[in-house]
Amino acid sequence: MQTTTRVAVIGGGVVGCSVLYHLTKLGWSDVMLLERSELTSGSSWHAAGGFHTLNGDTNMAALQGYTIGLYKELEEITGLSCGLHQTGGLTLADTQDRFDMMLAERAKHRHMGLHTEILTPAEIKERCPVTNIDGVIGALWDPLDGHLDPSGTTHAYAKAARLGGATIHTHTKVIETNPRPDGTWDVVTDKGTVHAEHVVNAGGLWAREVAAMAGVYLPLMPMEHHYIVTDDIPEIYERDSEHPHVVDPAGESYLRQEGRGLCIGFYEKKPRAWAIDGTRWDFGHELLPDDLDKIGDSITFAYNRFPVLQTAGLKTVIHGPFTFAPDGNPLVGPVPGLRNYWSACAVMAGFSQGGGVGLMLAQWMIEGECERDTMAMDVARFGTWTTPGYTLPKVMENYRTRFSVSYPNEELPAARPFRTTPMYDTFDAMGAVWGQQYGLEVVNYFAEPGEPRYETPSTRRSDAFPAAAREVKAVREACGINEVQNFGKYAVTGPGARAWLDRIMAGRIPAPGRISLSPMLSPSGKIIGDFTIACLGETEFRLTASYGAQAYHLRWFTQNLDDGVTVENISDRSTGFQVAGPKAREVLQACTRTDISDMAFLDVRRLTVGMADCMVQRVSYTGDLGYEIYCDPMAQRALWSALWAAGEPLGMRPFGMRAMMSLRLDRLFGSWLREFSPDYTPAETGLDRFIAWSKAADFIGRAAAEAERATGPARRLIGFVVEAEDCDVHGYEPIWLSGEVVGYCTSGGYSHHLGRSIALGFLPTAQAVPGTEVEIEILGKMCRATAIGQTDFDPEAQRMRG
Repeated sequence: MQTTTRVAVIGGGVVGCSVLYHLTKLGWSDVMLLERSELTSGSSWHAAGGFHTLNGDTNMAALQGYTIGLYKELEEITGLSCGLHQTGGLTLADTQDRFDMMLAERAKHRHMGLHTEILTPAEIKERCPVTNIDGVIGALWDPLDGHLDPSGTTHAYAKAARLGGATIHTHTKVIETNPRPDGTWDVVTDKGTVHAEHVVNAGGLWAREVAAMAGVYLPLMPMEHHYIVTDDIPEIYERDSEHPHVVDPAGESYLRQEGRGLCIGFYEKKPRAWAIDGTRWDFGHELLPDDLDKIGDSITFAYNRFPVLQTAGLKTVIHGPFTFAPDGNPLVGPVPGLRNYWSACAVMAGFSQGGGVGLMLAQWMIEGECERDTMAMDVARFGTWTTPGYTLPKVMENYRTRFSVSYPNEELPAARPFRTTPMYDTFDAMGAVWGQQYGLEVVNYFAEPGEPRYETPSTRRSDAFPAAAREVKAVREACGINEVQNFGKYAVTGPGARAWLDRIMAGRIPAPGRISLSPMLSPSGKIIGDFTIACLGETEFRLTASYGAQAYHLRWFTQNLDDGVTVENISDRSTGFQVAGPKAREVLQACTRTDISDMAFLDVRRLTVGMADCMVQRVSYTGDLGYEIYCDPMAQRALWSALWAAGEPLGMRPFGMRAMMSLRLDRLFGSWLREFSPDYTPAETGLDRFIAWSKAADFIGRAAAEAERATGPARRLIGFVVEAEDCDVHGYEPIWLSGEVVGYCTSGGYSHHLGRSIALGFLPTAQAVPGTEVEIEILGKMCRATAIGQTDFDPEAQRMRG
């Protein structure tokens, strides 16, 4: 057995074989796959084999499109058949909310190059005559949908990898993975030890056990899943063409042709987790005992939706496990806290997503970054706060809501509340309606007495609308207060801190007592962070950014750390409040004996506020006069008492994230993972104005940023005033000009202060100028919109800076 390799991939399912193939495709031939049994001996062999592009995240949808297109390439390379049946498929909508979701997805597809279409009930019946269309409003048709042979496809990946130089060792069980001081790994198997530069955990049902060998926990859980195959059905085998796929979300089912009959599977509302405490090593090419009672309600619904099932005989019942992450997307990428250890796990839709996962991971390993934003599947989107007790109820929730309508304002309740701040009880008593970010309970808005404490999910303006209007009014006319817990916060210290920040950050590093705003770039010049940098001294800095990106950002800092620099994630060791609005200075001054009248915009100071020692920054995401006040969590309630006692008589009111997202639109401020993400560059988004082009430091991404600066970007981000009615832009709505889709929106909402619907989005550079008139497609309706460079609110930024 080979004893050294550049990459050891653990797991011989479709994902592991895809990773192996893509590593060879991108140029690494010294790669190895280790499989404890035979290839596909986990979930892959008993998968239903369906594939589709529909996904709520546009990058995931694009990667699913790549995966589908890859299968013919694999057949050509290997001479093996993947058993492709590209029949097309449709997803039914039986409620207006579900139909609205289909309209929104169809709109997203327009700028992605995916050619889906909306079908009427009559068109559904024409293409899928076995479907009972009673109560059906319409459907989304995707011509790329289909199914394949799971075993044949996995072996095609494997053969293609072998042709590229990879080796595959079956019946080779991994027993240990032990890191060496230089970051390489000893992978101990029952056939000997392999020294690997990199390890990829593609363990599938055993991913938790493989991760535990490296001392980490991955939040995933196997779930029991049923599908059944019928005997021959004349309405199916007498057709001139193969029957398309049909997804019936109301019935929690998917249906396709299998031979001369049908295959139908279910995501029932009462699911069951499997092997909760661990997958036994001798499980393999076997199924779970049939449990048709568990899916009895779903079967009854399916008999009504597809009446031919009522008289069809039952040929086969497949009941097997496969793995989910808490949000249903894969766990992919470098595992935070480990060197050269990679995850390719929880890919529950392996034959839709496996190719894209393999491509992204291979790019990440070989080139240092991916060609597109992978945050939706990045393993770093879950922090070390996840536990098996959290994962189980979230995975159960995700399974039973897999076919539910996905609303932009939806807050799913399972495993909540979990992580809270000292202010949770206080805010809850004040009527807080809660959301969550990175496991943390965050106030979305405050309900008044008599109003519901729950925001009804909707694609249109929700019951948060009047509450956000009240809170915006308080901020703009007097003062608002909310927590700053939901910022990622980092302490950067040491004699090399300034030089390191100059290399990591593209922007100016401030002098002591000052703050700067800076993008952080990848080597290819893409945005991987937008930071506030505060200098407390020549060797002491504080960074703030998105709370949900803290594992992502800390991983990058650690990978690029210099000697003489210490970086600590203090996100949960530093909390506090922001106060914002025209009376914010008056409120803060009433709570400190230090004169703050000379505290200028972008100043930072240490102050005693009430009884609490605080770090205070004069900056605000609201676009108004504002201060961010940070303290130890033990002092947060005392800090609140001081600020509230001073502010309430002046009209200060608490506000939440719904108001914050409205306030930022008044200044057209961008938001992380909306306007600022690894899909975009500083020049495209306007963040290039914060790049310190004249500084001597060769910051990461400088060459790419300067090259783009020389040529100019092909597209630019710009704001829009939208003539909307009862729904606003959420993101990825197509922008039309002269009858063609020329761009798309990144985010939007309603500006309660201006009384207008505002959006942000990309247009070709020549059209991205104020005054350009376009149409934005919102839920299937063309809404007129006009591009703007700024809004009417404080155009000279005097309130924020003065």
